[in-house]
Amino acid sequence: MHPPHDDSQRISESTKTPALEINASRQFTSWLAEQQVSLTFTTYQAGKVFFIGLQPDGKLSVFERTFNRCMGLFAQDSSLYMSSLYQLWRFENALEPGQTHQGHDRLYVPQIGYVTGDLDIHDIVVDRDGQLIFVNTLFSCLATVCDRNSFIPLWQPPFITKLAAEDRCHLNGLAMRDGKARYVTAVSRSDVTEGWRDRRQDGGCMIDIVSNEIVASGLSMPHSPRWYRDKLWVLNSGTGEFGFIDLEFGTFQPVAFCPGYLRGLAFCGDFAIVGLSKPRENKTFSGLPFNETLKEKDVEPRCGLLVIDLRSGDIVHTLNLEGIVTEMYDVAFLPGVQRPMAIGFKTDEIRRTITVGSSSTQLIN
Repeated sequence: MHPPHDDSQRISESTKTPALEINASRQFTSWLAEQQVSLTFTTYQAGKVFFIGLQPDGKLSVFERTFNRCMGLFAQDSSLYMSSLYQLWRFENALEPGQTHQGHDRLYVPQIGYVTGDLDIHDIVVDRDGQLIFVNTLFSCLATVCDRNSFIPLWQPPFITKLAAEDRCHLNGLAMRDGKARYVTAVSRSDVTEGWRDRRQDGGCMIDIVSNEIVASGLSMPHSPRWYRDKLWVLNSGTGEFGFIDLEFGTFQPVAFCPGYLRGLAFCGDFAIVGLSKPRENKTFSGLPFNETLKEKDVEPRCGLLVIDLRSGDIVHTLNLEGIVTEMYDVAFLPGVQRPMAIGFKTDEIRRTITVGSSSTQLIN
């Protein structure tokens, strides 16, 4: 467990591993203040969940906790959901309005954990009926949690003929529309063990899970579909492009090129925030179109967060990470929160953090 780090531009972590440096663009903190939000993001490569907010003096506040292979995030009211290596967690805010803890106005405490096994869970959502739904990438399906089993399958792509632990198409992204799960992304339509690896360049697709129709194809390792302001946004990660799907023609419309491999997408007002990763030096990331674009633009791949103005397509703010963190997975906004933190499992703090709920009934003997 590492203590929280606070600095306006750079945060360094002295450990045996490479130092972590976080560099914010000049107006990033002002933008957080104007939007009255903070944010959280996961890096499964480093096994960390970060909380980004503002100190009372307006400087950047950075708080992190360690969770093995943490990936999907979903924030709703006072709850925060997160997937990890073999568990799905629900955190709850332990603070009352106006209350603070060590200078933080949001204290997330892990309250419920589901042991799912290593399903390679990617995106997670909670629909309008309160059902927790996650992308079970290992089994190529959407699923929900269960009190007695690892998961309950809810839906699988029409081209997947068998529920098997084979990661056939690399189903990864999930978008809600009108409060219900609606669209998913897959890297391919393969129906054999890890068949998606042969279709990384242009085999990706977007599927409407209500109609079972493929609404867009020819995508390159798509991630993080999101429905926002009557558009279906998506990260076309293999090309390094943020954009949306024209549902009338089934085509991807790029809005901005981002210097890296894209995962994680959230919206706030007129802005999108996307996660940016440095590609691993292995076959999964080799031969993807964004590598050539980086060379053409004479830039090296980066890791961090980019804030994109939806009105212009310009990248207006950045949060760059260097050192131990090289890959991102998901990002979520925390509206109305200035400086969030969370309780982890590696100190005694979780033993001393106790909240009492209210009850409208009493036991009568």
